[in-house]
Amino acid sequence: MPKAPEFLIVLALVLLVSACASPVRPTPTPAWTPTPAFTPTLTADEQSAIQIEAALTALNEKNLFSGSVLIARDGHILLSQGYGLADIEQQIPNTPQTKFRIGSVTKQFTATAILILQHQGKLKVKDPICKYIDNCPAAWQRITIHHLLTHTSGIYNITNSVDYLNFKKRTLSPDQIIDLFRDLPLDFNPGERWSYSNSGYILLGAIIEKASGRPFASFLQQNILDPLQMKDSGYDESRPTIQNHGVGYKGATAEADYIDMSIPFSAGALYSTVADLYKWDQALYTEKLLPAAERDQAFLPYVQMSGLISYGYGWMIGKQFDQTWIMHAGGIDGFVSIINRFPDSQTTIILLSNHENTNLGAVMTTIAPMLFGGGTWINPGFS
Repeated sequence: MPKAPEFLIVLALVLLVSACASPVRPTPTPAWTPTPAFTPTLTADEQSAIQIEAALTALNEKNLFSGSVLIARDGHILLSQGYGLADIEQQIPNTPQTKFRIGSVTKQFTATAILILQHQGKLKVKDPICKYIDNCPAAWQRITIHHLLTHTSGIYNITNSVDYLNFKKRTLSPDQIIDLFRDLPLDFNPGERWSYSNSGYILLGAIIEKASGRPFASFLQQNILDPLQMKDSGYDESRPTIQNHGVGYKGATAEADYIDMSIPFSAGALYSTVADLYKWDQALYTEKLLPAAERDQAFLPYVQMSGLISYGYGWMIGKQFDQTWIMHAGGIDGFVSIINRFPDSQTTIILLSNHENTNLGAVMTTIAPMLFGGGTWINPGFS
């Protein structure tokens, strides 16, 4: 056994040798490799919505579209967006909640009100209109409510009058408006052909008031707008103070001519939003307002308008992209509108614009093929 001093010397030498030896290095941990980001696969509808949004943005930048759009399919909203300004002076943008005058899109609500009254047993579409019109002229004796609904009455269209630009600024009662065309001769015999007549739909408003005992606006509110919770829709004001109401323009920046909203009455006096009109569209697949058989009377092609489309009750019916196409357009000072329904695929395209010169037919020509995977939009000439 070594002595203690020798043991300490040996131990010191061992430690010195160990310190000079190459250290044992741990095995390095591999560098971190990030997991590739998950990229979801877009559906065809989502891809279409992206294309359409880009196209509408481009149209807006070229001053070819200012307004709001809603596109939906099978109960799912694909695009709900505003473009341009609702008020140029105040720099307020258009949104899906912006309120627009919808012009003749009003007619489908008027027609539905007639069908509701028929369901209530208060009238029949085959009734002669003289049953409900005071001081009914002899020339109107053969005209039925059905003729008014389908624009086949032969009654002169009051908005074609040379005096229209003057009296559209006046506040008139329905009877006073009717007096403006009451004694004019018929353009043709009732049922003989089709000719668009705002006068006919003004008469329908008067009939609704007579049969229901209530003002037209009140009847629509209680029987259509309230049940569907269309809280951003109603009978418009002549000088609107309604919150979020868009300003109507007739040029790039010039405000549209004034019109007293008593004049379009039941032919075109409503305002709405794309969001509310979508509620309306969806309700038409249900029986919230009417039993299916009575509701669908509005969508029957009663009379041929052109080679492409027929007219129902407040709706135009035809074919686009090999699908049934139900639509109506509207135009009133400062605003244009269109609602397109494709019930075969439950597809909806709603466009509302606050520039009266906007060509919504051209907008549909651009965006509709993107939604239907190609093909050509056939413009019927109603924009």
